[in-house]
Amino acid sequence: MITLHDLHPVKGSTHKSKRLGQGIGSGTGKTSGKGHKGDKSRTGGGVRPGFEGGQMPLTRRTPKRGFNNARFAKVFQPVNLKTLDSKFDAGAEVDFEAMLKAKVIRKKNIPVKILADGELSKALKIKAAAFSAEAIKKIEAAGGSHEVIQ
Repeated sequence: MITLHDLHPVKGSTHKSKRLGQGIGSGTGKTSGKGHKGDKSRTGGGVRPGFEGGQMPLTRRTPKRGFNNARFAKVFQPVNLKTLDSKFDAGAEVDFEAMLKAKVIRKKNIPVKILADGELSKALKIKAAAFSAEAIKKIEAAGGSHEVIQ
């Protein structure tokens, strides 16, 4: 049985740290294993990350133009009408909580947008953050109602 006072590292798994600059006889004296002169022998020496020896760096070579909307874009969880039609009964009130419970959506912190893919054969009262124009037409054609919530 092994007890705490018997524990020790495996032979050869631990090493003493290399002591640099401890005189000529140490093997790592004088220049401390850094060679003679040059940028990498100095304190703080070496080149910054991304430096390519004076060649134009990749980040500056690649074209950058135009506007990118990615950081301003509104992100929604898309839900199609055919999904709502299959998961809910006629006259049901379909809101965020009901969709979560029916496993139509998965994420609790991303708003829902209703899209028009498929047909809606039941009158549903749908509450969501956004609707496509075509989805609104199909919901009203089926006798249902829509409400935009935040």
